[in-house]
Amino acid sequence: MSDEKKDEKLNIELSEEIAEGQYSNLAIISHSSSEFVFDFIKIMPGMPKGKVKSRILMTPQHAKRLLRALNDNVVKFESQNGTITEGEQPSFPMNFGGPTAQA
Repeated sequence: MSDEKKDEKLNIELSEEIAEGQYSNLAIISHSSSEFVFDFIKIMPGMPKGKVKSRILMTPQHAKRLLRALNDNVVKFESQNGTITEGEQPSFPMNFGGPTAQA
């Protein structure tokens, strides 16, 4: 690797507001031929509806990279902390219209 490649660094800014994060206990994923849409939702027990807290759009190529990165991190987490159990499946319908969603 050249010295130029070693010295390249990615400078990412994280504002205080974004650094606080958003809690989500449901993700709805849909896609078209050119993009993936990730809706992160917070649903409170006993409440009739949830609220989308964040929507992220990305290309299919970036979605596949996210899949690989998430899988890599889950594998590392489980090797340090044990297997993640999924618990019960939600009792509400997962089809909100449009392409089939995955949670």
